[in-house]
Amino acid sequence: MNAQQTPSAVTLPRAESSPGGKRSRLSSSTAAKLALIPATIITVVCFYVFVGWTIVISMTKSRLLPVYNFVGFDQYRRLFANDRWWTAMENLAIHGTLFIVGCTVIGYVLAILLDRGTRCESLFRTVFMLPLSMSFIVTGAIWQWLLNPTLGIQDAVRDLGWTDFVFNWIVRPDRAIYTLAFAGVWQQVGLCMALFLAGLRGIDPNIWKATRVDGIPTWRVYANIITPMLRPVFFSVFVLLSALVLKSFDLVVALTGGGPGFASDLPARFVVDHILNRQELGLGAAGAFMMLCTIAAVVSPYIYYELRTSRKEA
Repeated sequence: MNAQQTPSAVTLPRAESSPGGKRSRLSSSTAAKLALIPATIITVVCFYVFVGWTIVISMTKSRLLPVYNFVGFDQYRRLFANDRWWTAMENLAIHGTLFIVGCTVIGYVLAILLDRGTRCESLFRTVFMLPLSMSFIVTGAIWQWLLNPTLGIQDAVRDLGWTDFVFNWIVRPDRAIYTLAFAGVWQQVGLCMALFLAGLRGIDPNIWKATRVDGIPTWRVYANIITPMLRPVFFSVFVLLSALVLKSFDLVVALTGGGPGFASDLPARFVVDHILNRQELGLGAAGAFMMLCTIAAVVSPYIYYELRTSRKEA
């Protein structure tokens, strides 16, 4: 036997896919599906089942308690003949437009300013995000005090010497609905700012380098390049704010109570008031279903447009 023998390389057997590996992957997929079952059941029961139950109740004569003597669309006829309902829907359109546009525009502008490298960025982020930590009840109470003609902004300005200054929107039927938009924007603009800032920080820095080389003005870069790239962020902001507008109840109760009269009433307060206070369960259920139809009519075309655009880009 040769004493100096070159050691041969040890050849390891090639790893082959085994049925066990497939079973492992299959079991992982099955485990993920099983983990989703409780959440799926809760979603189906708490949303779809109760939506169906609401539709059924809206077609009955239910008042204090549910009764199943069907009357067809009588409750919807009563609803559409109710002047308070149409006032609430008109207020919803005003409040929703001002709230969504205000939060989106101001939040985007603040995000751009912070993205430009503002000093003390963490301080500004904290200041703008702080109102978000409050509930709508607290926000309504704060703004009710600020807008009170005898205690808030009007009284403070008059104490400074401007005795003719008037800012009594909260007690004016033609202006009360705008105070809801002020308070809502003040609370939610920080959320929009954070979402837009996250989107801006995800933009490829090479885009900015290329635009500087080409000498494109900064405002034009944001308008023609950056803003279209943030379309998914705008979509998320729109959906979130639309949901907040539709279910606005606690802010109305805390700030204006729906008044003066029903000048700042919203559909959510109309539904809750008729179900809990007026013992009109059937009419309230009809209003709740019409609220769902309203948000579907507003959001569905935007969702369809986004999905169609995404498929074309893919």
